[in-house]
Amino acid sequence: MHKRWFRVFIFFILLFLLVLLISKTTFIFIPIIQIIGAVAFPIIGAGIFYYLTKPIMLFFERHKVPRILSIILVFLLIIIVLTLFVLFIWPIVRDQVTNLVKSIPSMITMVEDFIDYWQRNYTAIPDQVITAINDFTNNLPTIIESTIEYLFGFISGFIGHVISLVAGIVLIPFFLFFMLKDGEKLVPFITHIFSEKKANNIRNLLGKVDNVLSSFIQGQLIVSFVVGVLLLIGYLIIGLDYALALSLFGMLTNVIPYLGPFIAVTPALIVGVFQDPMNLLWVSIIMLVAQQIESNLISPNVMGQALDLHPLTIITVILAAGSIAGFIGILFAVPFYAVLRTIIVHFYNTYVESKKDKDDALI
Repeated sequence: MHKRWFRVFIFFILLFLLVLLISKTTFIFIPIIQIIGAVAFPIIGAGIFYYLTKPIMLFFERHKVPRILSIILVFLLIIIVLTLFVLFIWPIVRDQVTNLVKSIPSMITMVEDFIDYWQRNYTAIPDQVITAINDFTNNLPTIIESTIEYLFGFISGFIGHVISLVAGIVLIPFFLFFMLKDGEKLVPFITHIFSEKKANNIRNLLGKVDNVLSSFIQGQLIVSFVVGVLLLIGYLIIGLDYALALSLFGMLTNVIPYLGPFIAVTPALIVGVFQDPMNLLWVSIIMLVAQQIESNLISPNVMGQALDLHPLTIITVILAAGSIAGFIGILFAVPFYAVLRTIIVHFYNTYVESKKDKDDALI
């Protein structure tokens, strides 16, 4: 018992010394991090497309289509989907977003008129509410100005990275091609330098990691697509303005587990209230129904038990990652945590099994 605690104590000391050493030698790691950051975007993008298109490629191969021809068919399918989106969906979304942006000043005017109405009838309103309304009214131009400055600053920063972004997008198809062509060669390449027992252990671990990533990426994107379609149907039924743009926004934000639906419903609620106050109720019901269908019918069948993460754990991980790495952290927090958890559990089980084998050998 004492030896175990001593080993744990030594482990944490060595971990602390390793972190201290890294912090004192950042000049060595900064160029490495910059190089990794330069290729991270195309690799991650290609990896997402890899897990989405790998089942399609395997489907073609099961029907006796050669690997290269299967990959070409996958690329043709991607091109067809993107072309249909650009030709038929993007123009509608662009027009709806443009009209929504143009309607923002009228929405602000409606809010100001409503606040003025309250101020003219302030006798029935507590002083604290009047003070809060006056403060909001006085600060409204500043809030709008700071918001616009933030948006322009974001756009300027985005434009500053356009070259690297375009380069990354151009590289994604090349990475995807070789991932589809030679993806199964990675595990043998990693394990060939180890003994047979360790190679089997690493092969088992990489298989679990692959299962977690494929379950999350394929499952989350399929779930988001279905939720987006359900939102579009619901918004069209109640006649909500900008239905396609709002449902597409809901589809994109739904890739963030648990927090995504709350982000998705916010603009729909705002637009709905200005169109008709009753839409506040209808939009909430539509989102609730869509999430119930997703959480009770779609997610269990699509993702299964591959992730097996408690909702409170996911929310905590997302909030922590968001405070550390912003939106990128929120986006990749859950798969990163799921992979890390899989690795730790695997090595712990390996340690327990090896210890059990030693004890059985002694007996």
